[in-house]
Amino acid sequence: MERGLFVTFEGIDGCGKTTQIEMLSSDLEKENIPFVLIREPGGTDIGEKIRTILLDKANSRMHARTELLLYEAARAQIVEERIKPELSYGKVVICDRFFDSTVAYQGIARDLGLQAVDYLNHWSTAGLAPDITFLLDLDEETAYRRRHGRSDEEDRLEAEGLAFMKKVREGYLLSSRDQPRIRVISATDTPEVIYEKIKKTIWEELEK
Repeated sequence: MERGLFVTFEGIDGCGKTTQIEMLSSDLEKENIPFVLIREPGGTDIGEKIRTILLDKANSRMHARTELLLYEAARAQIVEERIKPELSYGKVVICDRFFDSTVAYQGIARDLGLQAVDYLNHWSTAGLAPDITFLLDLDEETAYRRRHGRSDEEDRLEAEGLAFMKKVREGYLLSSRDQPRIRVISATDTPEVIYEKIKKTIWEELEK
C-alpha cells in the first residue's frame, strides 16, 4: 500500500484552524477517503498528559527550555504511535499543529534559536516532515478578538498577550519563506473562500 498524505495546519490561536480542519474532514468522509485527525501536543495517552502540563496556566513559571522539551517529547510519541502507522496504512493524516509551531513559538517568540529547535524537531520526528502545511495567516489583534468571542478559557500560551502572538506570527512567516510545502493563506477571508483553496490543493495531491 502506498504511503498516505501528511497534512498539517498552523497559525496563531484564533486563526480558524479548527473550522478548516472540520470542513476538510467532512469532505474526506463524504468521499470515503480514509483519514485520521490528530492534534499536537496530544493524540496519545502520554501526549495528552504532557498537553495538560503545557497549557495549564498554573504552570506560569515553566522555563522556555522546559516548554520546548515537553513539546518535543509529546511529538516523538505521536510520530511513532500514531502518525507513522497511519501513513503506512495509506491514510490522510491531518494534524492540528506540528513542528512548525515549535519553530514559531519556541524558536522565534521564546528566542530559543532556530538551530536548537530545528535539531530537536528533526530528532524527535526521526526526520518525518509534513507533505503539505497550511499556514492560516492572521494579525494578532483580529485573532485576539476571535478568541475572546469563544466560550472556552484561555490556556497558558494564549494568555501570553498580543506582543507574544505578534512574534509568533512573524516566526511563522519567516519560516515559510524557504519551505515550499508551507502554503500561506490569508485567514481574513470567509471560511468558505479559505477552504476552497485548501480543498483544491489536497485534491490535487490525492490525484497524483
